[in-house]
Amino acid sequence: MNDLYFDDVVEGFRFETGGRTITEADIVNFAGVSGDFHKLHMDAQYAERHTPHGERIAHGMLVVSITTGLIGRSDFMRAIETSTLGVKELRCAFKKPVFIGDTIRVSAEIIGRSESKAGNRGTIQMLRKVLNQHDETVVELSWFATLLKR
Repeated sequence: MNDLYFDDVVEGFRFETGGRTITEADIVNFAGVSGDFHKLHMDAQYAERHTPHGERIAHGMLVVSITTGLIGRSDFMRAIETSTLGVKELRCAFKKPVFIGDTIRVSAEIIGRSESKAGNRGTIQMLRKVLNQHDETVVELSWFATLLKR
């Protein structure tokens, strides 16, 4: 795929990423990096006895971070890399827990575009649905990025 700019991105464009399985090492490493050692993520006995999930769950922001990696390897994201000025906004909705051993992937769609007043750039909105191995939406993200025009 060639370099894409704001002018090239159309509403309705869709793509899906490959999958990635969440491991205990992912959770432990993320806790170390983030400092979030909540029992919900780190203590198997606590999670089993005191949560509705019955087992440890992945950090929501870990899932969002892995989503960024999955999406970042896509042809579309590589194609807009040259024209991307930055992420303007990110909205997250956590729908279902993600467990150790779950395999997640991302279904993405461009759902909005708006030109800047300056006229030399625009913002695209991408809806990213993070799906587990059962095709259940576990996280929904609205991602807004500013891209240069040609």
